[in-house]
Amino acid sequence: MNIVTLKAFFWWCTIINGGLLILSSLMCIFLADFSYRMNHRFFSISREAFNVIVCSFVGLYKIFVIFFNLVPYIVLVIIG
Repeated sequence: MNIVTLKAFFWWCTIINGGLLILSSLMCIFLADFSYRMNHRFFSISREAFNVIVCSFVGLYKIFVIFFNLVPYIVLVIIG
């Protein structure tokens, strides 16, 4: 595999995962009550704990997208 193929791969991974990150963030902002009601049926959890879990998940996903998609793409652009 050459550098051009790897750059294209990491570019599209960054675009797709960035889109999913934006979508999940928007869902957390606009559909927070609906999501809490749906999950509260299965898990007896307080609203504050649910907010912490959801924010932690989105933050961890953001770190993973940056670390495993964006950083390798930037490195390949620099060395290419």
